[in-house]
Amino acid sequence: MSETEADGFTPARALPVAEAIELLNHGELSIEGRLLSASNATLYCAATLHGITAACVYKPVAGERPLWDFPDGTLAEREVAAYEVSTSTGWTIVPPTVHRDGPAGPGMVQLWIDEDEGIDLVELIGSHSHEQLRRIAVFDAVINNTDRKGSHLLPAPDGHVYGIDHGVSFHEDDKLRTVLWQWAGQRLTPDCVEVLMRLRSGLDAALGSRLDELLTRREVRATRRRIDHLLATGLHPVPSGDWPPVPYPPI
Repeated sequence: MSETEADGFTPARALPVAEAIELLNHGELSIEGRLLSASNATLYCAATLHGITAACVYKPVAGERPLWDFPDGTLAEREVAAYEVSTSTGWTIVPPTVHRDGPAGPGMVQLWIDEDEGIDLVELIGSHSHEQLRRIAVFDAVINNTDRKGSHLLPAPDGHVYGIDHGVSFHEDDKLRTVLWQWAGQRLTPDCVEVLMRLRSGLDAALGSRLDELLTRREVRATRRRIDHLLATGLHPVPSGDWPPVPYPPI
């Protein structure tokens, strides 16, 4: 793992979701390295609980870089909010993620997923027929992801594609910025419509209550509006023209 500052890393470990969440919430965190390419402090850690150890990512709030358009100290909670929405979709886009205290204070902790380095990311993000990518495009429209770079797509060795790095999401203004515009203006699939309807119902129930703990009320209301708009049009969103549609750098 060339991006880190340490050697001898704890390997990734596949775990059932409930077991992973318990480990991330209650396991002892040991920092093993730092991902140097990340703009905010991103630490490679081992989490250990009841004799089970797995690799994870820890992003302490104290290491967040201030942004002009997002409140300070909120990125970790936005990452967890993205996981909650992902869980409600049933699409398993975001790896298990929690908010907890750690060696450098409160922050986000997420299960580490190994990447299939044989996958060409440029080729992957240009696909028009990859159903998982299409679902991620819808997910990003819901959470108003402002930074869907190609490197924030994680093709795993088992073929599943995860999405990571969602700290700059859920802004109340339209700021969708992504490399996945290939379905812009096209009809949403029946599967996507069904999931959007489930999300909308969830926002008036348990999902909404959970997001209220992680985001502002205005941000949660804006999430409802985005889902309502997607359902009303039945279409993938198109660039608004008021915001750069593609992040820089795109990869």
